[in-house]
Amino acid sequence: MRIAIIGAGCSGLTAIKNLVEAGLHDIVCFEQNHQIGGSWIYSTGTGHSSISYMTHTISSKSVSQFSDFPMPAHYPDYPSHQQILAYFKTYAKQFHLEQYIQFNTTVLHVEKMRNGGWCLTLNSGTQQEFDILLVASGHLTVPRHPEWKDRFSGIYLHAHDFKTDEKTRNQRVLVIGAGNSGCDCAVAASYVAARVDMSLRSPQYIIPKLIMGKPTDTFAASLQWLPQILQNWLQTISLRLHIGRYRDYGLPEPDFLPTQAHPTINSEIFGRIRHGKIFPRPGIRAVNQSTVHFTDGSRADYDVVIAATGYRIHFAFFDSDLINWEEACQIPLYLRIFHPEHSNLCFVGLLQPQGCIWTLAEVQSRLIARWLTGKTRLPDNWQKQAHTEAEKWARQFIAHPRHALEVHYQTYLNQLNKAMTK
Repeated sequence: MRIAIIGAGCSGLTAIKNLVEAGLHDIVCFEQNHQIGGSWIYSTGTGHSSISYMTHTISSKSVSQFSDFPMPAHYPDYPSHQQILAYFKTYAKQFHLEQYIQFNTTVLHVEKMRNGGWCLTLNSGTQQEFDILLVASGHLTVPRHPEWKDRFSGIYLHAHDFKTDEKTRNQRVLVIGAGNSGCDCAVAASYVAARVDMSLRSPQYIIPKLIMGKPTDTFAASLQWLPQILQNWLQTISLRLHIGRYRDYGLPEPDFLPTQAHPTINSEIFGRIRHGKIFPRPGIRAVNQSTVHFTDGSRADYDVVIAATGYRIHFAFFDSDLINWEEACQIPLYLRIFHPEHSNLCFVGLLQPQGCIWTLAEVQSRLIARWLTGKTRLPDNWQKQAHTEAEKWARQFIAHPRHALEVHYQTYLNQLNKAMTK
């Protein structure tokens, strides 16, 4: 069988590695850039990677390394984007993965053929046909913009295009959103801007990177043996002890459990607020030229707006009648991998865990390899289970497109490992 993989980022690399180890060698991975790394390739240009000059991981080193390829001992608890890219490059070299990758190759269109296979149209003007298609291109490429974007007369940036603090120097800056990107942008701008405000439409759990001297995810993992209700209680108490109440910082108090939404992992934001360098504001009611009107009746003028408003789940190479999940609150994929209407279409790394993506992508890839080689079988009703699982995951998180790909890391990992034994 011929296998196509779209994307040579972290998910695509581990997909190649695990397929080859299973004895599958007729593989072509299409990568639009000139090197591996995907979203971890830093560039001052816009349109590709979403990382900025200051980006570090939000999952710690110990839980962000592939199972058979540990990160260097000298790496810190939270490696920088330069260190992560170097890690992926060393991984690709160690397992001879680049021989399967076609660089500077963009997949423009994917079409289902009459024989059930896939025809890929490339930017070279050529077409190639495959039996199996693995999509590993991620979901952080198409920004979601606020509807008032064009009514703002100052400098407008989506967090996707925030690379350096250059445009915020000595400016009045408003950051929209308090997710991981929003807090990173606000913290970076607060060191050079005249003023930084941060608008929150709804409450958000912002969690420090260290709890009781340990990386937060390591601390959370140490509680996995406890019942979920007790885990929730301990996490809530530990947060209260470490940061106090969110309202002490002018932030809205969450009225949901920490496990019901994707948390923001950031330690610096609290200090910048209490030092008077970042000022929380409520949601936005209207925008008129440079003036932003907030829901509490206040207003302020800004020179720069940075919208950390998330991304649409969009694949430009698929026709919308085949894949259209841009506004979906749940995604019907069996085990977050297998498409129920196209059994030879798999997604790798299309998830939003409360933890590291690529370590889960590694296990996903191992499962796909076992399935393709006949060592693992999917249940007879797996297409139906794809929809059942989507509904089950949706009930565990706040109903919003932002959480459509959310999973609980350990629960999902257990599901993947269980599936491999069947």
